[in-house]
Amino acid sequence: MPLDFTAIDFETANNSPASPCAVGLVRVRNGQIVDSFESLFQPPAMHNWFSTGNIAVHGITPKMIESAPQYSEVLQKVLAFIGDDVLIAHNASFDMGVLRASAEAASAELPKISYCCSLLISRKTYNLESYRLNQVAYAIGHEEFDHHNALADSDACSRIIIHAANRHGAENLDQLMAATKLTLSSF
Repeated sequence: MPLDFTAIDFETANNSPASPCAVGLVRVRNGQIVDSFESLFQPPAMHNWFSTGNIAVHGITPKMIESAPQYSEVLQKVLAFIGDDVLIAHNASFDMGVLRASAEAASAELPKISYCCSLLISRKTYNLESYRLNQVAYAIGHEEFDHHNALADSDACSRIIIHAANRHGAENLDQLMAATKLTLSSF
């Protein structure tokens, strides 16, 4: 079984996990990045306001999403892109929380999704002072990326997993999970 997965990253409009305004996905096949998807969109109703703190982090403003599609439209494209892949996110509890809460806010059903966390894998693989996404990316030599851009962050996440698998001599996610003594989660 090859090293196949999809990395995901969300940016949110405010502190609600049901307020995504951007998503980035990167597909990996056989340990190589082969495809990507990104979109800005309008967060689900009741969660579609922007906090100045979140804008300061990712730079996405209400004006930038005025003519963007609704989240429910983008969610269907996201799920189609993911297919049956295992999802990987850096601090997966955040991104999986966003996926669940925003799907509920949009009255959408999610299929069964398995996932794991590149943050946890990093802690079991590297000896760093910080395991923030940008710090781990820098440590593996991926230094030039637009941190807090959803596509750039999911790309960095995918590169971390590929590097960690190589470091552990893992040919697939099962072997990487075994090497790091972690297990896949699902919802």
